[in-house]
This record gives sequence, structure tokens and C-alpha cells, in this order.
Amino acid sequence: MFKDKKVLVAGGSGLIGIQLVDLLIQHGARVNVVDLRKPYGRLNFPDTVTFKKMDLTYYTNCISACKDIDYVFNLMCIKGSPKAMKEKPASHLVPMIRFNTNLMEAARECNVRRYLYTSSVGVYHPTEVLVEDDVWKTFPSENDWYAGWTKRIGELQAQAYEIEYGWDSISIVRPTNTYGPYDYFDSDSATVVPSLIKKILSGKSPIVVWGDGSNVRDFMYSRDVAKGMMLVMEKSPGSKYPVNLGSGKRYSIKDLVNVILDNVDKKPEIVWDTSKITGDNVRVMNIDRAKSLGFKQTISLEEGVRRTINWYRDER
Repeated sequence: MFKDKKVLVAGGSGLIGIQLVDLLIQHGARVNVVDLRKPYGRLNFPDTVTFKKMDLTYYTNCISACKDIDYVFNLMCIKGSPKAMKEKPASHLVPMIRFNTNLMEAARECNVRRYLYTSSVGVYHPTEVLVEDDVWKTFPSENDWYAGWTKRIGELQAQAYEIEYGWDSISIVRPTNTYGPYDYFDSDSATVVPSLIKKILSGKSPIVVWGDGSNVRDFMYSRDVAKGMMLVMEKSPGSKYPVNLGSGKRYSIKDLVNVILDNVDKKPEIVWDTSKITGDNVRVMNIDRAKSLGFKQTISLEEGVRRTINWYRDER
């Protein structure tokens, strides 16, 4: 499907984007990457990849990026911890609404054949298992209130285009908590896996971990998520059928801490701070729809964390 096709990866310098670009190259695609930053660390895109530093909150830039493109993967987001989301909601909401809206409209104007919109686990209200068709029965979690509504607006835009313009080749994915190489480790944007890896590998003891460790999450290695995105683009289920991309497995934060500790020689004392923000109690995805398309997890949490720690040690 992807061989010799011109593919735009918006947000291609990020955690998932780098993996997606590599997979697309292996499938013979002609890849264009648009992002506000080049890849973190020592990675450089191969000469076959066209990279442009471009702000897609501006519609004219989106038109330029989508010209003569066959497929668009929109991976753009502004990552943030629960603390960052709570303290700087406008800094997350406003740019995301602008680049999501502008890029999809530009893709329609430029007659892009297929489009993949990356939504988020943040669109869900807290419940034991997150099922795609339940989203519109509830509101987003208060812990992801602004980002969750922003991603929902992007999903509604895709559905509106299918109704009004008959563009039924827009697909939606909702990745779970994603981690891996090229993640944010050094700022308020760091989510739970990179944040804990950095703390535990710092050499300090004790280290403070927010919460009591009982919160449950569904983790997925970035390359598996990228594979899932390619599969959904290929199957093209349409905007009426968003697809969860997760493992469907339950891991507590204590489980995650223990997996990281298994990969270090010097094990620090862990102090749990129950006064801090920890997000929803449970976030685990139902992945029946993804499985029906042929999706499966190939990299376990244990293996993925090991690879991420090795990468972090090399890059640090």
C-alpha cells in the first residue's frame, strides 16, 4: 500500500513519529516530515526523508505541507503531565485546536487520499475498561479535561467531513500510554515512564514517586503503536469506528517501578508521596476492534522498558 506513495508525517520527530517514519521507509514510501523540532539526540533522518521545520497552526503552512501528498498521518500533540495540563491548559488547548483543524482542512482541500488522525486516551471518562463507542456517553476525565476535549473536537471534525463531503477515508486512533526512545525525559512534558526512568537512573536515593503506586495503566511501546497506525491507515475503517491502540493489560505504577528497578544495578529507596496529582485511578483499553483488524502487541512492557533504558543511557 505504501510503496512509492508520498506520505506526510506531521509530528514525525516525536516518540511515535520516528518509529513510524522508519517503518514507512521500510515499506518503500516517500516520506515528508513536518515538525517544529528535529529528532532528539543523535538521530538524523536519512537523505530519502524530506524534513521541514514548520508551524502547522498556520493554514498556509498546512496547505504547503499537504500539496501532492497521498496519505497524511497527523501525530501532532502537546504532551504534558497531569500537573502541566492543570496549570497551563490554554498552552495545550489552543495550539492543538489550530493545527488539528487546519491540517485536516488542508488535506481535504489538497485531495489527500487517506488521512489518519491521532486522538488520545485522554478523551475517555474514567472507567474500568475504555471502549471506543462509549466515549460520547460521557465527558473526558477532569485530569485531561482540556486536552481531552481538544482531541474530541478533532474526532468530530473527521466525522463532519464524512457526513458533508463524503470523505470516508479519515481514520482515528486512540493510543494508550505510549513510551519508548525519543520521549521527553527532562521537562514538565515528561509522562510517567520517562519520568520514573530518569529518577531511578539518577543515582539518587531515596526518590519520590507521586501517589501510592496503585494507579493502573495500559502501556504500549512506541514502535507497536506506529505499526498499529499503519494498519489502521491500510484498513481505513473510517471516522465512525475509532480504534484503541493498547495492550489491554493492567499494570500498576508499582509494577512499572519494579520493572524499571529490574533493569538497574543500584536500586534506590522509593518514597510514595500521596499528596501529589496522579491522574485517573484506572486506564485500560479494550482492544477488540484493533484485534479484528489484525493488530497485536509484539513488545512486552519488560522488553520495551529495557530498550528505553538502554537508549536513555546511551543518549544521556
